[in-house]
Amino acid sequence: MSEGRYTLDIETLQKFDRPGPRYTSYPTAVEFHDGVGDEDYEKALAEVNESPQDSLAAYIHLPFCEERCTFCGCHVIATQHREVADKYLDYLDIEIGRVAELLPDRRGLAQVHLGGGTPTYLTPSQLERLWKTLTSRFHLLDGAEVAIEVDPRVTKLEHLDTLGSLGFNRLSMGVQDFTEDVQDAIGRHQSYEQTQRVLEHARKVGFHEGINIDLVYGLPRQTEETFLDGLSKVASLRPDRLAVYSFAYVPWIRGNQRKIDTDDLPSADLKLRLYLAALNHFIDHGYDPIGMDHFALPDDELAVAQREGRLARNFMGYTVKPAKANLGFGVSSIGDIPAGYFQNMKKLSTYYERIDQGGLPIEKGFLLSDDDRLRRWVITQVMCNFQVKKAEVQERFGVDFDSYFADALAALAELEGAGFVSRDEDALRITDAGKLLVRNAAMVFDAYMGKKDKSKPVFSRTV
Repeated sequence: MSEGRYTLDIETLQKFDRPGPRYTSYPTAVEFHDGVGDEDYEKALAEVNESPQDSLAAYIHLPFCEERCTFCGCHVIATQHREVADKYLDYLDIEIGRVAELLPDRRGLAQVHLGGGTPTYLTPSQLERLWKTLTSRFHLLDGAEVAIEVDPRVTKLEHLDTLGSLGFNRLSMGVQDFTEDVQDAIGRHQSYEQTQRVLEHARKVGFHEGINIDLVYGLPRQTEETFLDGLSKVASLRPDRLAVYSFAYVPWIRGNQRKIDTDDLPSADLKLRLYLAALNHFIDHGYDPIGMDHFALPDDELAVAQREGRLARNFMGYTVKPAKANLGFGVSSIGDIPAGYFQNMKKLSTYYERIDQGGLPIEKGFLLSDDDRLRRWVITQVMCNFQVKKAEVQERFGVDFDSYFADALAALAELEGAGFVSRDEDALRITDAGKLLVRNAAMVFDAYMGKKDKSKPVFSRTV
């Protein structure tokens, strides 16, 4: 490291580049099982209702897209038959209503996120209808973050006008890569002008909490030259936040990725150089690195929270408004509440069928033990704030950090020896260089990693 720039050599990064989770949850979603169902969820929601003073967060999954991109790793339903959206809204209305009935004393939302799919696949009037469905059962707390993911290719200015009038204040849009050859390879064509049009109009109509742009490195046909050109174009738009994700090539999970010609994928060496190029480019343009793959302008609340050691993370991303209960609505969505994780049916027809039967559409989940909660907190601190304060572990969980995690700390020896982790009597800290490998550091605290079948691919790579 020098003057805030990352100079870690490629050989070192390659040494530590290995499969590992992104830790949007702990335990990760691969541990979810069908032994958890809607009865468990109803019981867990009853416990949530006992704390009416605490806020909630809500994620609503809108899975529809006009077509599926070959790189996509999200749960998407590609269809040109737009009438499907009205039926889906009918069932969302029922699901949200049933959950609200189980929370008669706790209805305040500190965070709302519409994700997909393509939420702006819905028409402006359909988005209004969905908003009324939600806000007729729950209410927004003062200062609530209300966010939506949009696709600039299909998002009309009328969408933004409607969303602004409804109170949406944060927007995220995918770019991935502006290079035409890369766009050909991933089946997603989006111009700089389309992106600029959406961003500028969103700023006019009230998205004052901020605008985020997503990029992906490791896509087929990317080169350093073309990628840097795209980074410059994005930086010229001056979004409040940026996310630069590693392309998770997981064709054993996402069949659409089998359409990608593996000969077009960047070599491991090139992929790591793309990663460092993005990191240094945005640092040079005044952005602070946030967590493992995000950036924010220094006065953005994420950057402030990270400097103050209070950054948090949930399925919706990094946040400064963590709720103790995150409700998931819609097909494949995941609820994260104190008792554990509860995931809805992934297949649309099964989701409808379960709601028609009068229940909640839970397909699987995971109930947390005390050990899970402790490890989740530690992993979150590593991933978000790059340190774990031992006294805080003792205060929160009543355990001695060094004794409880003796095996994990021994497993950190390689990272510690390379200068990526430091320890003293007060805290474990991720060094500046170690921030590039924060997933590797988090993995040592994962009690389930050693139980994985090593012969089968499970996770994308850590760099």
